[in-house]
Amino acid sequence: MNLVIGLVLVVLGGAIYAGQLLSTLNWELAQRLGLQEAHAGPLFGRLERWTARWDLVSMWTLAAAGALMLIDHSWWPYAALVGGGVWVDTGGREAAKWIGLRQHGEQLGSSTDQRVYIGGLCAIVALGVVAIVAGLVELT
Repeated sequence: MNLVIGLVLVVLGGAIYAGQLLSTLNWELAQRLGLQEAHAGPLFGRLERWTARWDLVSMWTLAAAGALMLIDHSWWPYAALVGGGVWVDTGGREAAKWIGLRQHGEQLGSSTDQRVYIGGLCAIVALGVVAIVAGLVELT
């Protein structure tokens, strides 16, 4: 089971991290590829650019936890707890930001962009929860 979870964390965690790296390096390309909202208002776009930069600092943690899990390193449960916590916090914080901006009438992209955004946040939280549960199971 750890092999499957580790692979999922490395592959999906790495893919999301790579998307944020691309968003940081080339925002317009990330928009064309559908990784970022193309029709969002200026405030939301600016917030997302800064978020992508911060994610480079924090969101590597889940892919690292998955890699440690794959090699069965003794630190993997702790890394999974930290990485999972970071990802759950990120998803929840971003959802709160999105809801607040939406309530104030900020343009958040097309309806498709918004569905992809919320779906992505749900995936981030789900991956974080899986990592936390795996880490807790291993430690108990």
